[in-house]
Amino acid sequence: MGIIVKFYDTVNDDLLKFAVIASKADGKWVFCKHKERDTYECPGGHREVGENIDDTAKRELYEETGAIDYTIKPICVYSVTVLDDTKETETFGMLYFAEIKSFENELHSEIEKIELFKTFPDRWTYPLIQPLLIEELQRRKVI
Repeated sequence: MGIIVKFYDTVNDDLLKFAVIASKADGKWVFCKHKERDTYECPGGHREVGENIDDTAKRELYEETGAIDYTIKPICVYSVTVLDDTKETETFGMLYFAEIKSFENELHSEIEKIELFKTFPDRWTYPLIQPLLIEELQRRKVI
């Protein structure tokens, strides 16, 4: 099984299923650790029915990091295609970048904790996807 990640400037809004928010606070990368995993990931999640994708990003950023004062902007669309023997499915998400100025004191979600990294974590939850998102931010000179 393999994974292909592609980047687009835009796609039809109805194709966007999730939002991922690469985030920094005090010049450091913000990563989340899920209660059931021993790895780290960028904040993000699935779009709810009838929800604007920008609202998905804001909701997920708050739910997963407790960010209450921040700036956020959409960067690009990306897709993930999982290659296996039975089918090929391409799913689309929107990549955002956020600068977080302040957080709530406690989290109210499946996230156990957030950590700030000068570089990047050693153990990614999605090692075949999320490092490529960071590279795309660098390529587009966002960071």
